[in-house]
Amino acid sequence: MLLPALVAILPVGALDAGPVHWSTVPGWLVALGYAAMLAGIAVTAWAQAVNPFFEPGVRIQSERHHHVVDTGPYRLVRHPGYVAALLLFFGMALALGSLWALVPAAIAAALLVLRTAWEDRLLQAELPGYADYARRVRGRLIPFLW
Repeated sequence: MLLPALVAILPVGALDAGPVHWSTVPGWLVALGYAAMLAGIAVTAWAQAVNPFFEPGVRIQSERHHHVVDTGPYRLVRHPGYVAALLLFFGMALALGSLWALVPAAIAAALLVLRTAWEDRLLQAELPGYADYARRVRGRLIPFLW
């Protein structure tokens, strides 16, 4: 369900910013969208650089001796890859100059937040040391909050 919402951001944004022109987005908000996209790319690269187990699927990689990574962005939040994805979802919509593209971005974001909760539950149950890490790093997506 996440993929269709994610894929919808681009055509909705292109239609809105182009021939249909449902909304008007000020230039500063478009610039903010580009900044969010760049931040999302940077956070993804940082998370991938410090976590050899970073992958799009949710599984315990026991064949690779999966263990908890708590350096880099993982010191701040437990799921920095998802933080990066949220920045990219909303950044794409705004960079396209579309308020309507925020609708599929918000749907994708809600589904990703749900996936974060499910993944966290799996990791706490099956990855040794993760429950202790979760007690130390309280934020799943927002440092110190959630």
